[in-house]
Amino acid sequence: MDVQIFGIKKSSDTRKALRFFSERRITTHFVDLDERAASPGELRRFIEKFGVDAIVDRASRRFAELGLHSARFSDRRWMDLLAEEPRLLRMPLVRRGNALTVGPAEADWKAWVSP
Repeated sequence: MDVQIFGIKKSSDTRKALRFFSERRITTHFVDLDERAASPGELRRFIEKFGVDAIVDRASRRFAELGLHSARFSDRRWMDLLAEEPRLLRMPLVRRGNALTVGPAEADWKAWVSP
């Protein structure tokens, strides 16, 4: 089983996800969003499943810096903005095949690894 984790190294929730899978000896592919943005296709997959509101971190410092509290964008505009500004994402974004999670979702991850 391979797991793909999108996040940034400074995010404590991303580090928790990496540690969770490494403790269980599960191969992970980590995509550091500070170094390389998620592809529009990957973002679209998460948006289609959870919606924009679930993947945008409205409590993040970057969200406040950009003054987005009163922003009313279409899903397409949000996707473009999230590709440009990955620190607006709720991290980590975790994918295993077609299964997806947003944020710390240890219960879901445990279900993935249980026999």
